[in-house]
Amino acid sequence: MEKENQLRIERFLDDYRAMKPSRYSYADIKRITNQFKEKLGQGAYGTVFKGKLSSELLVAVKILNNSNENGEDFINEVGTMCQIHHLNVVRLVGVCADGFIRALVYEYLPNGSLQNFLSSADNKNSFIGWDKLQDIALGIAKGIEYLHQGCDQRILHFDIKPHNVLLDQDFTPKVSDFGLAKFCAKDQSAISMTTARGPWATLHLKSSQGTSAMSLISRMSIVLEYCCLKWLEAEKTSKSWRTPLAKSTSQNGSIIF
Repeated sequence: MEKENQLRIERFLDDYRAMKPSRYSYADIKRITNQFKEKLGQGAYGTVFKGKLSSELLVAVKILNNSNENGEDFINEVGTMCQIHHLNVVRLVGVCADGFIRALVYEYLPNGSLQNFLSSADNKNSFIGWDKLQDIALGIAKGIEYLHQGCDQRILHFDIKPHNVLLDQDFTPKVSDFGLAKFCAKDQSAISMTTARGPWATLHLKSSQGTSAMSLISRMSIVLEYCCLKWLEAEKTSKSWRTPLAKSTSQNGSIIF
């Protein structure tokens, strides 16, 4: 029994050491991903592969595209993730900066992105219920609130969307992809958005400033609307209806659950 306990402790310590952000070489990344055997997804900024650090510790390895030669996306994401620890924000396990290769190693979340999950809403077996969907929406809000209020410096994500929300085995949502994130002091009411890209660049063509309230309210309203519309579409033939998940209001610029 004592030997078994010692082995269990050793396995725990191995996993614990592995979960601290580490520096990996490109050779390490190839080994972790088994030569990039299993592709999990691909986006505008990189490709994600499934990997394994130990017999029980799975990870997701994001190989960044060479879209930003000065490494701004990489520096942004690593600099942000090293300061974050929250249930509703994805955890950074390690990084790779080997020659022209830039990679980020994250905890593996088996239920994938909220985007992919909602895309399967036409499959009746995938419906998890309004209560769980509400928990997902609230979890996203808690993650964003932590970024705005729980860190030494306020972190504005600027790219919150279903594709950048990942779900663990219990459907706990975790905000991910901090390539566009910006830091600002907690007493700073606005920051320059002249370098913003993606959806935010379109939303704010006529404005050069972005606020934390805009980051939370505007993006959360889009996420919640998307959730509701997808599930309402899937349930439109159902005879049972429940109170809608959430509603947004323009009064005082707030969101009411």
